[in-house]
Amino acid sequence: MDDMDIDTIGQEAARETLDSRARHLIGGLDRPATKNMVLVVPRKTDLNGSTIDGHGNEPEIHIRPVPPELAEISESTKYLIPNNSNGQGPWEMGQEVGRQYGGMKKRVESLAAPASPAPVHLSPNPASPAPASPSEDELLEGEVAWAMPITQPRMLPTGLCYDVRMRYHCELDPPKQRLDFHPEDPRRIYHIYRELCQAGLYKDPQFNVPIIDKPLERIPARNATAPEICLVHTANHYNSVASTAAMTDESLIHLERMYDSIYFNKLTFSSALLSAGGAIETCKAVVSGRFKNAIAVIRPPGHHAECNRPMGFCLFDNVSIAAKVCQADYSEACRKVLILDWDVHHGNGIQQAFEQDPNVLYISIHVHEDGNFYPPGPYGDHMHCGAGPGLGKNINIPWPTKGMGDADYLYAFQQVVMPVAYDFDPDLVIIAAGFDAAIGDQLGGCFVTPTCYAHMAHMLMPLAKGKLVVCLEGGYNLASISKSALAVTRTLLGEPPDRIADTRPTKSGAATVDMVRVYQRRFWPCLALDSKTNTKDALRAYQKQQLCDEFDMMELSVYRERISKSFKHQVLATTNYADAVPLIVFFHDPYHHQTGQDPNMRRLADAELDIDELNYDKDFETAKRSAERNELAIYLWENYIELNDSTSTFFMGVGSPAKEIVHILNNRETFFQRITGIILFLDSSNPLPSVSDQNTYYLSKWFKQNSLVFVSGDHAQWAGDGANKKPSKRFGGVRRSEVEGGVNDMLEKHREEVVEFVGARMGGGRGR
Repeated sequence: MDDMDIDTIGQEAARETLDSRARHLIGGLDRPATKNMVLVVPRKTDLNGSTIDGHGNEPEIHIRPVPPELAEISESTKYLIPNNSNGQGPWEMGQEVGRQYGGMKKRVESLAAPASPAPVHLSPNPASPAPASPSEDELLEGEVAWAMPITQPRMLPTGLCYDVRMRYHCELDPPKQRLDFHPEDPRRIYHIYRELCQAGLYKDPQFNVPIIDKPLERIPARNATAPEICLVHTANHYNSVASTAAMTDESLIHLERMYDSIYFNKLTFSSALLSAGGAIETCKAVVSGRFKNAIAVIRPPGHHAECNRPMGFCLFDNVSIAAKVCQADYSEACRKVLILDWDVHHGNGIQQAFEQDPNVLYISIHVHEDGNFYPPGPYGDHMHCGAGPGLGKNINIPWPTKGMGDADYLYAFQQVVMPVAYDFDPDLVIIAAGFDAAIGDQLGGCFVTPTCYAHMAHMLMPLAKGKLVVCLEGGYNLASISKSALAVTRTLLGEPPDRIADTRPTKSGAATVDMVRVYQRRFWPCLALDSKTNTKDALRAYQKQQLCDEFDMMELSVYRERISKSFKHQVLATTNYADAVPLIVFFHDPYHHQTGQDPNMRRLADAELDIDELNYDKDFETAKRSAERNELAIYLWENYIELNDSTSTFFMGVGSPAKEIVHILNNRETFFQRITGIILFLDSSNPLPSVSDQNTYYLSKWFKQNSLVFVSGDHAQWAGDGANKKPSKRFGGVRRSEVEGGVNDMLEKHREEVVEFVGARMGGGRGR
């Protein structure tokens, strides 16, 4: 038996044994420690007879680092063992991998010395030679590797760029009568840096606080070079700013009066070089793969600086310079760049820099006030969409007024930013992160919370394989920018954002986003409604917004793939639907667009009940649609209604959807125990739904006693002998209506009866 090889014993038995021991070893290791490891099984000839040979002996299993040659092996790789005793012959790697990799033979001497993975360096010149592959006739020597699948890349750090020398740019002669500082205060970047350190995200000896496990790592800033800056700005512009370093104080004070919202001192040029160079180095660190993402806490800001003039506190256009440098230095790895500018002011400098560039998508969300907000003029309106080959690559979302909040920004992201961003598919994402839309910033006058900033960054992180850089722009309330930057940085480090309380956009905010979406559809088909449901979806969206505005309602999410799209904009509830108040669940047919409002909802509101509502629309009656509506009814019951704290619960069905209420009654045994009463309105086109006593023998009795079922006078139920027969209790508390027509007239006719029915039972608790 000692001379028997693995084939003789049976490869399946060997595999099971090795797999079992491998799982045992891997299970006892921390995941990070095993991510780049392999299990190494000695060859039979190295075991001195101690092989799987019927004597109960098993090979010793070692854990070694993965050599680079094996790093790309498919996840389906299970094991690598030779199929004969001397280690020669084809590899046994499973059927799938065997077809792809059968014949792969590698030397394993590289397993002897552990080595850390080398950092990835991308070169602007891709002509470097490929590493030589081992020849096909090279045979395995020594040990045979059992490769554990490698499903995750090496964990990269999040970077932080900050340099105290950027604080040297300050006012030379502040007005004596003014007690406060200039908004673009040198303390801005220090307050952010201090906030990150005090939160334990970066280790600085002056802050004695506990540090997180994987803190930020520093990215050194450097001076941007003249050729780099001149990728965006003219030589005259560069020379003009550079000349300030040699000017007298009197000349500098005179010069700043010639510019738009700019101040200078002798160190302004030095700080501006560092700010632009910090943005460059931060972006390059992420593009090159040394960091997964990063934040650059830099100043002076840059997005207002145009090609030939500084303005709006900005000297050099930091973000644009960094984007162009990365495109030049990493032409293959960084071809397309998305720049998302959430500063409250329009980034006229960035828009100008890339107006005709088809490979840079610039999206700006800013206050515009019809051109009266800084920077003044029409350049930031929604109709400026780029030019020439860059047409369509500029998207402005111009708020008509101050006062926008979280819901408005999230609505812009959901409706415009993210669909376009995924369609564009960038290689790098840069956020021009002005925090002057933050709550508390008097210049911006908006109400965006740190949580919202974190959510926006979080939504952008899946793009470009996670290559995201946040570059500071504006933001002038020291507390607001510190908390906002901290929330974004936590998100970059992998911490999920907190919940946002209010998700309903303002009327003006929603109208602005919808206007932009309509205008940009000519360039971005992803913003167009589905051609098959164009009118229907538009109508539903309009109806939803009307109900949300007039009745303080919100849309409820349906997390079930098969029905979530079918009922988009159709499941609404008042914001207190989960509170300990009476609840009315309203299933109804769609109302007509020309009426301007849902008459059912209006008449129900006129009843002056303290209610919540769930509203869902109806499509054409088909078997499939009916099944979807039944599924939705059960979903709403199990996820939103059954476990809430309502003091009493009523279900009201108008028209065809009434049968979905009876469907829940027939299919959920606890339904009637939680329900206070049911009201149904059925016209001549709706058959009477009936309950079944199959599961609960007295269900029909309960339904009869606890429901009002109004049936139109021209219904087939009353034809022939039916007019004189008493309806079965399976149909509930049926009442013949004097109305012969639609359910709208029936609602008006029987409104007082419904109010009396509901009012009498609200004090009596559940169904009787």
